[in-house]
Amino acid sequence: MNQLEDMRLFVQTVDSGNFTAAADKLGLSKQFVSKRLIALEARLGVRLLVRTTRALRMTEAGQSYYEQASRLVQEVDGLEQAISRHNEAPRGRLRVSAPMTFGTMHLSAAIPRFLSAYPDVMLELDLNDRTVDLVAEGYDVGIRIGVLPDSSLIATRVTMMEMATCCSPDYLRRRGRPLKPDDLRQHECLPYGHKRHVEWSFEVQGKRKLVAVNGRLCSNNGEILRDAACAGIGIAHLPTFIVGDAIARGDLVKVLGEFRPPIAGVHVVYPGHRQASIAVRAFADFVRSTFAAPPRQEESATKPSSRPRGARGTRLPDR
Repeated sequence: MNQLEDMRLFVQTVDSGNFTAAADKLGLSKQFVSKRLIALEARLGVRLLVRTTRALRMTEAGQSYYEQASRLVQEVDGLEQAISRHNEAPRGRLRVSAPMTFGTMHLSAAIPRFLSAYPDVMLELDLNDRTVDLVAEGYDVGIRIGVLPDSSLIATRVTMMEMATCCSPDYLRRRGRPLKPDDLRQHECLPYGHKRHVEWSFEVQGKRKLVAVNGRLCSNNGEILRDAACAGIGIAHLPTFIVGDAIARGDLVKVLGEFRPPIAGVHVVYPGHRQASIAVRAFADFVRSTFAAPPRQEESATKPSSRPRGARGTRLPDR
């Protein structure tokens, strides 16, 4: 077995999370895959994987080897597909995972154009605000917003969007305006996620500052938090594509504007073994082109169209 095949075995094992899943996808036995990876480590003279009863974990050397090996494997696969499928159009089923609010507000208008452009693709779009394991749950592509955790997924940043800290005018009248991020500790906040106690990030004197906040309501859906903020329940900290309209109408007002929250990234992510898929590449390119410019912010929220606009009209990130 040559070096490229060993690289492919290693990359597939990391992407799959265990020997059994990797062996099934490659049509090999679990014992054979394990034996080849042990031989690979012996040839390189380094430990690439730490094996436990539940999962595999890459060492520092393994992470470096994975990053370079996956690129080489992808380049070879891409070259072969480009030659053998030069005139082949995207086809087959494509499973896509995306955040609920982003999907309903922005993807819903774009998906019909993708399907019209690629009539042989069957698209299965799952909108969910939980963190989805693309590999374990069998998704081809995901859209993620925010800071991406370390993983074996291939990620491409599509665009950036602003965050806004905001509340209703009624809340300000009752509770007063926070003047600095630390003041949020005395306020009712609306954390995103499944924990009532979280940290929000701000820029203070050119440095990132984390402020611990909490509140009676937390949710992994931004629209629920936006509506609660409009009702005067507390202060929200959300992307402007969710709260932009409410800010433009005056239902919400920004606070702590001088302490700029970090810019959130929108990313297209997919497992390494899906890199060679023509349908995956077509969808990733479509998403990048559709959302090359940030989805509508509050400055343009008063415009009649609610569709995000890209640099060429419509072209596409832990909500």
